[in-house]
Amino acid sequence: MYQIIYDLFFDYTLRTVALGAATLGIVSGALGAFALLRRQSLLGDTMSHAALPGVVLAFMLTGLKNPSVLMLGAAAAGLVGVAVMLVVNRYTRVKEDSSMGIILSVFFGFGLLLLTFLQRDPNARQAGLNKFLFGQAATLLTEDVITMAAFGGLALMLMLLFWKEFKLLAFDRDFGASAGFPMQWIEVLFTLLLVIAIVVGLQAVGVVLMSAMVVAPAAAARQWTNRLGVMVALSSCFGALAGVAGTLISSLGQGLSTGPVIVLCISLIVIVSLLFAPNRGLVWGWFRQQRNRRRLQTHQVLSSLYRMAMQHDSPTHPHSVSALRIMGAGERGVRASLRALAAQGLVHQVDAQQWALTADGVAAAQRMVHDR
Repeated sequence: MYQIIYDLFFDYTLRTVALGAATLGIVSGALGAFALLRRQSLLGDTMSHAALPGVVLAFMLTGLKNPSVLMLGAAAAGLVGVAVMLVVNRYTRVKEDSSMGIILSVFFGFGLLLLTFLQRDPNARQAGLNKFLFGQAATLLTEDVITMAAFGGLALMLMLLFWKEFKLLAFDRDFGASAGFPMQWIEVLFTLLLVIAIVVGLQAVGVVLMSAMVVAPAAAARQWTNRLGVMVALSSCFGALAGVAGTLISSLGQGLSTGPVIVLCISLIVIVSLLFAPNRGLVWGWFRQQRNRRRLQTHQVLSSLYRMAMQHDSPTHPHSVSALRIMGAGERGVRASLRALAAQGLVHQVDAQQWALTADGVAAAQRMVHDR
């Protein structure tokens, strides 16, 4: 463990890849939170796949494999995909999710066609372009990380600058339009920032896996909070944590690709959040359900004792467990509820089978019946 931490700070390759992955996680996590709240998780998948032909065309036009040139090509292709999607949504009857699927498949297929064409070219300069399919984080250089940080920092600054407008876009677009905000242009701006976030991560995790880095951190963060600011911060932290953890794990073994390991790490964070988050976690939800069920059984037993006692002269008249079981609770439910009520001083045991209300139990049952 000491050696891993030491290498994280002093090994050039590991430090560079970890910084690039963390940058990717922060930017995509922050913007992905708004995409998730807008129920446009497929938008990240669409834009990442639409960026592939832009990468290939940028190389074909310039002959350069400079990361900045390829990222600009990817961004241009993503924006063209957004424009086509908006036109289809506005002037046809095709629904938004269907148009996203169309853009995803058409642009990605076109990108694969261009890659196939280049591979048949005897010119060897195009070698390495296919790494944008699944990413190749281990090849990141300091210049690449600086470029990623510059583009990502610009996207985050614009997100903070238009925070109020993006909040309206995520929660109540119609109200924002009625208040005079140009919601259509704000939507275009948000999509542009999402394209930037996707372009930032193409070299690290590739077009196929990039959608996971947009959706998964936000999905995990949503389980822990109901506040937008906290959700965006958590989503960024989860993305950065997955990036650094995936980099460290992939460095421990031979043949472990960094991009897929990063996606597996963020998937693990999502699973833990779905199970154990206090607000929405399935495990805590199960415990709450069991606690509520026990509370309802206890109230039912108390009410049953009181209703049967009202048929006698004394409200503390004892009754058997069998009679309470007939009133609606099972054997184990009755005995567990009686023990819980006895611990609260509301009932007491007369003999092996007989239980009766105490004075406090009679008052509590009367209040319960009155409330109902």
